[in-house]
Amino acid sequence: MSVTIKDVAKKANVAPSTVSRVISDSPEISEKTKRKVRKIMEEMGYHLNLNARNLVQRSSQTIGIVMKNSTSQSLLNPVFPEVLSGISALCHKQGYSLCLTTGETEEDIYQDTIKMVQGKKVDGVIVMYSKRDDKVVPFLMESGIPFVVIGKPVLEPNQIMYVDNDNIQATRDATNYIIKLGHRRIGFIGGDRRFEVTEDRLNGYLAALRENNIEVQDQYIKNFPYDRELGTQAISEILELAERPTALVVTDDLNAFIVLLVLREMNIKVPEDISILSFNNTMISKLSTPPLTSVDIQTFQLGYESARCLIEQIKEPSTVNKRIIIPANIIERESCREYQIAEISI
Repeated sequence: MSVTIKDVAKKANVAPSTVSRVISDSPEISEKTKRKVRKIMEEMGYHLNLNARNLVQRSSQTIGIVMKNSTSQSLLNPVFPEVLSGISALCHKQGYSLCLTTGETEEDIYQDTIKMVQGKKVDGVIVMYSKRDDKVVPFLMESGIPFVVIGKPVLEPNQIMYVDNDNIQATRDATNYIIKLGHRRIGFIGGDRRFEVTEDRLNGYLAALRENNIEVQDQYIKNFPYDRELGTQAISEILELAERPTALVVTDDLNAFIVLLVLREMNIKVPEDISILSFNNTMISKLSTPPLTSVDIQTFQLGYESARCLIEQIKEPSTVNKRIIIPANIIERESCREYQIAEISI
């Protein structure tokens, strides 16, 4: 015979209603009691009949994840699995499953989202990006389903719950870090400008230059989506300048890896000839040669907090929309050094 809630309640010496509240993670039950009941549930091999509960509650107990790109592209970027890990950790605690969009194009992803929502496959949605001319967020707003955006929303940010870093301040801090090392010719390598994170990081870089009375050199600024060919072309254009930068701020470890490859092909050493400061602090930054100084945006925490906010909104629809800002900090490694004027022999 299968183990029932009454069996668990009897062994834990609590009421069956208490076990039910533990299962739903009710704030009315103390953490001590929750730990005790969950331990007994595990020992007795109790498994919640999700299908039965969902029929009663008219809930799917599933969170929809709308990805930035196709599945294949998303999995190439180590940021995505780390954010997903944070989402999964919180959802596991709360008894929710995940449903990911699988489309290969923007239109496919949009249609996947419509199917998830209108088919009542999910109780809420996490959008893992913020982008101009995006159809997903306006659709979610119109549908009335609870949703959270990872990134600062382009449209009506005060009406949308979101989790993000302060990307302007983070890039200002990163650029100032380079400036304090004595660099004045500082380039910027950004991503796809349709995404709000790219614009914010560019604005942070520009703000730092202006605050330090450093003239903005348009030819030092390049933006491109992750692509080896486009990246190689953009970086080569910067490095072929008569006065090339002595340092680069690169807004993604993946693009920084392309930079390192191009520099190696051109026999330019890092950090001896040029310093590089990257973003996201993924495994790439730790394993590259040299290891990259990188801004840690706490990707796991971004995912965890987005899931926490969404489930809170699902359970209590009257929850006020809020903005959660996750701190970012610079992790120093070996890709940056003080600017040194080359000695000229006469």
